[in-house]
Amino acid sequence: MSTPEPSRLAWFKSSYSGNEGGACLEVAEAPGTVHIRDSKAPARAQLAFSQAEWAAFVAYAARRD
Repeated sequence: MSTPEPSRLAWFKSSYSGNEGGACLEVAEAPGTVHIRDSKAPARAQLAFSQAEWAAFVAYAARRD
């Protein structure tokens, strides 16, 4: 499976992110993959996860134990 070049991905930030210059992540989806990058340094290294891995992370982060 071919993954699009990071510059061709449609990146977005959470609606909870403000413009105050804080720490924000941007997310882009490609077939079978979720890409993550630092919104303040988009040209730097990025992470890529399978959709299942990303869903498991989001479910874990959303728990309120």
